[in-house]
Amino acid sequence: MYRDRYPASTAQIEVIENGYDEETFAEAQRERSASEPLNGGVPTLVHSGIVYPQERDPTQLFVALASLKGQGIDSTRLRIRFRAAVYDALLSELATRHGVDDMIEIAPHVPYRAALNEMFRADGLLILQAANCNEQVPAKLYEYLRVRKPIIALTAAEGDTAHALKASGITSIAGLDTAEDIAALLKRFASPDRDRMIANDAAIKRASRLHRAEELAKLLDRVCRLSG
Repeated sequence: MYRDRYPASTAQIEVIENGYDEETFAEAQRERSASEPLNGGVPTLVHSGIVYPQERDPTQLFVALASLKGQGIDSTRLRIRFRAAVYDALLSELATRHGVDDMIEIAPHVPYRAALNEMFRADGLLILQAANCNEQVPAKLYEYLRVRKPIIALTAAEGDTAHALKASGITSIAGLDTAEDIAALLKRFASPDRDRMIANDAAIKRASRLHRAEELAKLLDRVCRLSG
């Protein structure tokens, strides 16, 4: 965005992405309960955080779930838990309208450490990001990378979120507004193939805040040399 706005300064613009705190995640991972599945035997996706009605409109996700249910993929084979979504009434209404109440779990806000624990226990993690947010990357993406679980991303292929995921080796991406593609992706998640949706080790290491700090330090050193 800034390169487009200030083309004369393109060569001087650098981006250091957000990241995760390794110490916090390592501690959460060591907790005994972190290895316990959320719904034993039922592949469960977790979306942790607010589901904005426009910026993360989940309508086509529910259409996709109804389609899968018609194909025999029901609550015994796939569930989605929305944690601290805020717009709970919207999710409940969509679930009822499309007949997938049994495939949806709506859970309240919990402390950050408990939310991390839940991510480790999930079978997969869900990202929702509409095309009107193509120039944004949700902070949870970097946390999801560190958890080393399959990631399902419903976002525009040309957006920054998709680019960040692809750079991490993740291609399990479908448009948030395309129910057919979402259904195909969820069907893949409900199979053993979901292990191929995990970020590579290099990308996970690169996303730590320690690595980001090192990037900033190198950038400042370069700036100092140029100005000196």
